[in-house]
Parts: sequence; structure tokens; C-alpha cells
Amino acid sequence: MAAVGRCASPGFKRWLSSQARAPRVCVVGSGPAGFYTAQHILKHHDLARVDIYEKLPVPFGLVRFGVAPDHPEVKNVINTFTHTARSDRCAYYGNITVGRDVTVGELQQAYHAVVLSYGAEDNRVLGIPGENLSGVYSARAFVGWYNGLPENQDLKPDLSCETALILGHGNVALDVARILLSPLDLLRKTDITDSSLAALACSKVKRVWLVGRRGPLQVAFTIKELREMINLPGARPVLDPADFAGLGNAVKDAPRPRKRLTELMIKTALEKPGEKTVAVQVAAAAREWGLRFQRSPQEVLPTADGRRARGVRMALTRLEGSGDSAKAVPTGDVEELECGLVLSSIGYRSLPLDPAVPFDPQRGIIPNSSGRVEGAPGLYCSGWVKRGPTGVIITTMNDSFDTAQSVLEDLQAGVLDVSASREGFEAVGSILRSRGVRPVSFSDWEKIDAAEVARGKAAGKPREKIVDPEEMLQLIGH
Repeated sequence: MAAVGRCASPGFKRWLSSQARAPRVCVVGSGPAGFYTAQHILKHHDLARVDIYEKLPVPFGLVRFGVAPDHPEVKNVINTFTHTARSDRCAYYGNITVGRDVTVGELQQAYHAVVLSYGAEDNRVLGIPGENLSGVYSARAFVGWYNGLPENQDLKPDLSCETALILGHGNVALDVARILLSPLDLLRKTDITDSSLAALACSKVKRVWLVGRRGPLQVAFTIKELREMINLPGARPVLDPADFAGLGNAVKDAPRPRKRLTELMIKTALEKPGEKTVAVQVAAAAREWGLRFQRSPQEVLPTADGRRARGVRMALTRLEGSGDSAKAVPTGDVEELECGLVLSSIGYRSLPLDPAVPFDPQRGIIPNSSGRVEGAPGLYCSGWVKRGPTGVIITTMNDSFDTAQSVLEDLQAGVLDVSASREGFEAVGSILRSRGVRPVSFSDWEKIDAAEVARGKAAGKPREKIVDPEEMLQLIGH
């Protein structure tokens, strides 16, 4: 991050201020990657103007649609993003699908630099028989459903079974398990959508297994999420002490976060029922959750009529190697686990946006160097489409600052020719008008925001999200 200091130096500021022309920068995607990229460029360049394009009418990407409803503190970054969007050198244009309504090539004609920050709009598939059966969903779609992502509103997950199986040991897997088992009184105070709250009120799910191919030392979730799960009212953790035998010694030299996380799992596994009060035991007996290790899904098993999931056949695995690089290798043994709900939480996946943009389908990223798209001068990328769908918001912030720094350096070095005037949205706006596309402004979003907060207040919630884009557009008179 030394580079951040460089661009804040007085000399650099003076050089920028002496430029006659304002660089026009376009950012595609209004999630954390997009907003942090815009924020850094605006902060460290006195003249730059940044336009942010978004497919949906509403901004903020995964902060709005990915963060769990019972984690409101994580959404506080929206305040920072709002401050950026209100800058007189920043503009937001929602309801525009880049690649369809306007091409990347057309954006490049209108701007000195184009930054692709559109995230990961798909999920990795399991690639096993039966994954298309009824009762099998991606965790990404399930999260989108309870968070009000328009494309997932018709999901209608079947919650009529008692046992759910989540494939994956990351924070999203724990989020999904927690939402499935949370007391309704807790969820009612969040911005979870009304329809998903109604479905969860009728849910029969009382047991959730989280299954991973590798062992306790390779779980990807963090201690905060695990502690929340352990302390979830009315739900009992079921961890097998045998899974943790000898791990106390194995983590002695591990990095502190991994050590603390493993110690918490060991403590939970070894805790005797007698150490809790009888009252807590009775309350917790209603619902339970547990971690299963060294199991790799082979097939989702169908019911007799061949339509629904009734369980998952799993290959038992052994680990080769150690630490994060350990590989799970099938032992030849298998087991079947009965469940009526299967949620695949094995990762998100970016998609190509436009045939003109290089894309690596194997890694699911745009090939780049420090955010500079390979073989495409003036084109950049940040966030998950740059590095893959990993990390938390702070990771994305640092990554986006890194890309923004590349843009600033290219401006300073003259790689980006600012002497040639670019019209920015003035040019794009006329293209959109000719195609019958009406953008949504940030002040339009603020009207939608106010309506959601008002509806939420009436229901005793922080907000009631509008989930239909048509309703959003009607609200602002589009």
C-alpha cells in the first residue's frame, strides 16, 4: 500500500491541478469494488470525473444483496459510498446493462479509462449427477432470495424437510445455516424480505449439516461467524470430538486466527452437556447444526419418483499435504446422508461481460496485471472479476485502491492521453436514448431508499426492500 502514500504527495497533487483537461473515468459495477475504485481516484486526483454504471436500478451490489440481514454493521460502508456518489465529480447511472445497452467499446470511446468492477454474478457448479433435482439450490441464489436480489425472487425454496445439507465450509455457508435456524423474532428486526420471512416461518428445517471435502484446519469461515453460530439461541452445535483429535498440537505454530478458530471448534466439540444448564439444553434441543469433514459430494440422490432430492452420496476423503494446500483424495469409501434440502456453497463465479474483453474461463477472471487488463490499454478491472471471488470487504477495498493506483499512475505517465477530449456520459446518454434505455440517477435511488425505509418503519424493521425492478422504476416515475 506504499503507492497510496505516493499519490497523496503535494507534488503529485500540483501536477494534477496543472492539467487542463479533466480525465473522464467510467466504472462498471456499483458494489464495493466499484465504489472503492471511484473513491480512491476522486480523492487523489483533483480534476478526475468518475461515472458509475450499474445493471440494477439500485446501487451497492453485495453490500445490499450479499451481506446477511442480521449483520447490519457490515452495511455501514454504504454511508461512505453515498458520500462518494454525492461528490460533484461523481455520477451514478443505474438500470444500464453494459454489454447489452451499451458496449465496452462504446464506453472506451467516451472515456479516458474504463474500470470493470462488476463482480461475480454466477456460482460454481458441483458437476455431479442430481444437482438439478428439486430441492437443490446454490447458496448464492438462496442468499439472493432472502436479501431481495430481483433475479432470485421466484426461488421459492422447499423448506418442508427436517434436514438440510450445506456443501461448503465458508462464511456464506454459515450465513445460510444461521438464517435457516435463527429464531424468527431475531429475523423480524432485520431487513430480510417479507416473503422469505413468511417462508422461514413455515420452515420445518431443524437440523443443518455443513459438509466439507477437507478437515478442520482447512475451513474457510472466520471465528466471528463460527462464534455467532455456536451462540445462536435455540440451536445446539453437534461436533464430533474424534474430528479434532490431536489438532491442539497441530495448530501451535499456525497463524493466530487459524489457531483461535481451531481452538474454538475443539472447545465446542469437547463441551459436556452437563456444563450447560438444563434450561439451555431444553431450549437448544429443538434445532441443531454440525460440521462434517473429509466428505466430497458424488451424487444427489433422487426420491422414488426421480424428481426431488432425498440425500447426498459422499466419498470419504483423506488429506494429502497439510495446511491450506492440503488436497482431499477419495479413499474409496462412501456414505449417504439423508436430507431434503441441499445448498451448494462452493463459491461464486464471474462471467464474461462483452466479447471485446479478454476473459479466462478457467479462473473466472479478466487477465490483468495490477488491474490493467492484458492487451487492452485504457481498460482496467477491480474486485472479484480481477482476482476471483475471495475475501471480505476490506480485501476488496485494498484491491480496488491498487487498481485505482494503476489508473492514476497511467494518467501521470501519459499512458492515458488526456489531451484528447472525451465526452463521458454526454456521449453514452445519446446512445442510450437511441436504444430506449432510461438511466436511474443517485437521487432517484434516494427516493427508492426513502420508500423502503418508510415501509420498514411501518413493519418495525430498518427497511422493507422493494424486490421488483419495475416497481422501483414506477416509484421514480420512469
